[in-house]
Amino acid sequence: MRRFRFGAVVREAGSGREWAEKARRLEGAGFDVLLTPDHLVGPRFAPIAALTAAACATTRLRVGTLVFANDFRHPAVLAKEAATLDVLSGGRLEVGIGTGWMAGDYGGAGLALDPPGVRIERLREALAVLNGLWGEEPFGFEGRHYRISGLDQRPKPLQRPRPPLVLGAGGPRMLRLAAEQADVVNIGTRVRPDGSGPDASDGGLRSLLAKLAAVRSAAGERYPRLELGTSVLQVGERKAEETWSAADSAGLDETPQVLLGTRHDIADKLRHWRDEHDLSYFVVHHERDLAAFEPVVEDLAT
Repeated sequence: MRRFRFGAVVREAGSGREWAEKARRLEGAGFDVLLTPDHLVGPRFAPIAALTAAACATTRLRVGTLVFANDFRHPAVLAKEAATLDVLSGGRLEVGIGTGWMAGDYGGAGLALDPPGVRIERLREALAVLNGLWGEEPFGFEGRHYRISGLDQRPKPLQRPRPPLVLGAGGPRMLRLAAEQADVVNIGTRVRPDGSGPDASDGGLRSLLAKLAAVRSAAGERYPRLELGTSVLQVGERKAEETWSAADSAGLDETPQVLLGTRHDIADKLRHWRDEHDLSYFVVHHERDLAAFEPVVEDLAT
């Protein structure tokens, strides 16, 4: 039986004290992971500094990203920063990573938004670099996008052989890559190739079940070792859509991405998705929903 894990995305705070209080609230409520996004636009803290502060304010809570945008930093830089954070946190880091996708990030910073296939190829190479640099020996790599020559970084991550890798995936190619290489797959909505937002046609029960089947097929013998999760977008009652989401939440009612009803209704629904479909890691995507979700964590956390 897969144990439940619960995470929450936290984006910012008015001060270091308020940020620390948010982290301690999650820890006290039984959440497993505090997660930050990685975007250049909007009111969001930068991940590395924010996660370090959250780790320093807590003792049990794990910290991670949902997800690092690979295009924003060279994987050798990320490997060094992540290893340092893993040591400073006492081995509590989870490295969530994706290609990067939001057009506003790229356009505002003057970065080229390459086609999805190129970004996924670059991410595949970055994963090889991360794994290599977290290993014990000097590492070299010759790829289309990255070249590493006998680099031996220190410190190494405290978690061995590496911190858990979390890949966010919605489209077929990312689902396949995540199934092949991740420790945790966060299944989400496919985004438009031009980075303008999530694909409004991609959502609902049929889509989620198809993605779960795709991960199972691509993972093969790895499947029993994978942790599968998704983001929870609505809790307790219907709410207006956030501006980033193009999905109609009414179309998600049959999925665990929308959790309506009492705490017992929600707990039963999550048990169903874990027991029947192997989804066991649920991330509350909006801080507005934390109060409604905390009783569910209390009921299901072990």
